[in-house]
Amino acid sequence: MSFFSPKLGIDLGTTNVLVFVPGKGVVINEPSVVAVSRERGKMGKNKILAIGIEAKKMIGRTPDDIIAYRPMKDGVIADYRVTEAMLRYFMRKALGWNPFRPTVLVSVPAGVTSTEKRAVIEAAMKAGAKNAYVVKEPILAAIGAGIPIHEPVGRMVADIGGGTIDVAVVSLGGIVASTSVKCAGNRLDRAVADYVKKHYNLSIGDKTAEEIKIRVGAAVPMNEELVMPVKGSDLVSGLPRTVEISTNDIVQSMSRELREMTQAVRKVLQDTPPELAADIIDNGIILTGGSSQLRQMPELMYRRTGVMAKLAPDPYYCVARGTGIALKHLNTYQKSILAKQ
Repeated sequence: MSFFSPKLGIDLGTTNVLVFVPGKGVVINEPSVVAVSRERGKMGKNKILAIGIEAKKMIGRTPDDIIAYRPMKDGVIADYRVTEAMLRYFMRKALGWNPFRPTVLVSVPAGVTSTEKRAVIEAAMKAGAKNAYVVKEPILAAIGAGIPIHEPVGRMVADIGGGTIDVAVVSLGGIVASTSVKCAGNRLDRAVADYVKKHYNLSIGDKTAEEIKIRVGAAVPMNEELVMPVKGSDLVSGLPRTVEISTNDIVQSMSRELREMTQAVRKVLQDTPPELAADIIDNGIILTGGSSQLRQMPELMYRRTGVMAKLAPDPYYCVARGTGIALKHLNTYQKSILAKQ
């Protein structure tokens, strides 16, 4: 590896892309959204109009000839060409002008297939990387949360993002038991939108549903509820209307999805060897990822599993921070993590 080769850690999420530069920290945190023109260009390909923040502003507001969408679905590449363009854009933006091609380390969900993994490496290489590595999200989340993963002690991490919940028990630098379930933040948003439609006859967009979840949502019912006014269009008259929605409405709307998420944690606990299970009872479950910040999430995990759960410091940035630490000590991690992929 060239001494001059810059390094980039990329948390390639379904909802957001975070880019970590060693020595600088997270330099990019933008939505993984791309706006594409429906009209074909000279090469017969759709023209990419905007990426990231600019593209997200267009969601639900574009004319018919422009579509804004996410090229990542459930943590894996759904649209290869657009993902490659998105990676190229973020890599250039993070590095500025640099004549050297970077060494890139990208996060992938715990349940990815070797084909999906190859697709990520290929997309990174085509986007301009000199070397590309992929590491499973729970490992990076554990490193970023400050867990000493090389110790012979069982630690459990549940990384809850936009597309997937990745749960793993890590010991001696490797994954002992894990699962990846395609039910996380985006599914919660959809459940909120469906509930508002069904109970209030009001149609709302994904952006509004996400805002409701963040502002008044919780994982378990609360005695002191939060309330917020929600604007949308009436399904009968088609006219704009405002309703008030409270926390326990939202808890009810997301109950099925939350059950699916806690079931993923239970499954991994059941697959864990007894010695390591004892460690997990002592150390608790570490929650990372943006969706782990839903109010009362640790409490819900405790109620459903009987094991204490706690949020990692800065849970949203754990995976990105983990990519940075792994890059810094690439030689150490190359032997354990990268070999065990």
